[in-house]
Amino acid sequence: MRFVVDLLYLLAGLAISPMVLYRVIRHGRYRTGWGQRFGKISRKSPQKKCIWLHAVSVGEVNAAKTLIKELENRFPDFEIIISTTTDTGFAQANALFGHDFQVFYFPLDLSWVMHRAFNNIRPAVCLLMELEVWPNFVQIAKQLNVPVIVINGRISDRGFSKYKKIKPLAKTIFRKVGLVLAQTNEYAQRFKELGCPDEKVVVTGSLKYDTAQITDKVEDTDALAAQLFGKSEIRNLKSEIFLWVAGATGNDEEKILLEVYRDLKQQKQFSDLRLAIIPRKPERFNEVAQLIKETGFLLIRYSQIKKLAPETTEKSSIVNRQSSIVILGDTMGDLRKFYSLATVIFVGRSLVPMGGSDMMEAAALGKCTIFGPYTFNFQQTVDALLAGNGAIMVKDKEDLLRTMQKCLLEPAYADKIARNGQQVIQKNQGATTKSLEQISRFLCV
Repeated sequence: MRFVVDLLYLLAGLAISPMVLYRVIRHGRYRTGWGQRFGKISRKSPQKKCIWLHAVSVGEVNAAKTLIKELENRFPDFEIIISTTTDTGFAQANALFGHDFQVFYFPLDLSWVMHRAFNNIRPAVCLLMELEVWPNFVQIAKQLNVPVIVINGRISDRGFSKYKKIKPLAKTIFRKVGLVLAQTNEYAQRFKELGCPDEKVVVTGSLKYDTAQITDKVEDTDALAAQLFGKSEIRNLKSEIFLWVAGATGNDEEKILLEVYRDLKQQKQFSDLRLAIIPRKPERFNEVAQLIKETGFLLIRYSQIKKLAPETTEKSSIVNRQSSIVILGDTMGDLRKFYSLATVIFVGRSLVPMGGSDMMEAAALGKCTIFGPYTFNFQQTVDALLAGNGAIMVKDKEDLLRTMQKCLLEPAYADKIARNGQQVIQKNQGATTKSLEQISRFLCV
């Protein structure tokens, strides 16, 4: 079986190699970590037993924050190591956990690479965030009697459809998983249909609710307010500045948002509205910057303002410039600060069929949150927010324009949506505790 899987991987690797090479040259991706990807992995405390947690990208890394903290507190005799797949996921994991834990790139799922990785790591348990069940990985873990636990488990509509097409192979893989901690009953049923025994699937809720910090203000938001608006405090900013933040946006979506912004700016009552766009992928910053200029707006790149000395921010702030400007959030790690300043938030990759982005952060900050109809990657969150009247889904560009007008003209309505959103997030918290209880069964032996 492993020879067949390895052969398929090699053929797939040859097929996608031109795309990978293009991304290496054009966008600077995949240039580091190749030793780790081939299983050359070291540990900081090899004398300890090991918990290996894998989180693919930024979203999964962020969702693991509370769980990792509790694991560290509950099991100090274990070393926690964290792997990721993407460059952005690695950067985020390194920023959050690199000081205390070993962070590395997930090895390629070739049998000999995985054998090498397991020999170097010697994990006592493997925790996979959401759905990273690789054939050789679970096979080798099974052979070595290392439990594999899927944490925060979910299978999207699209993913479930793909798995059903290879159901015999999927069943072979999933029946080797020791435990699945699913976000919802629907996801739990999907895991069971794909081969996980009923007794090995438990519904614990979504960890992302626990990591979504319910607060009215994010650390260092005052500094952002000073840089953008020449204000050292944000107490009275709401009544003075109307900021629409479009976060984690995707291809072809910014054009729609800019057209809606242009239509709003043509109405006198919205003349003071400002727009900040923060694309999800850093490699698209320049592309979006060019689009903003081509649309006729003055472009302000936050990366340039961020470098200025504090005494110059008042002169450079956007309130002292013409109102028809768009701020491009072209830095990493500042999205929540922008959200904290927002009057209204649009969560991106949802007006185009890309599956949406995480809307929990926006709702947890007590902001009026809007997203489009393409949110299949966050269906459970969407259902919960809409059921609790804690967010607004728009159908298209025209619907977004009408909704923005209503939210800006009727602040009481927008505030109610924001308060409801926070309550929905709070109501759904608790997955960390439930997950920890289940994981402890495998560690307290």
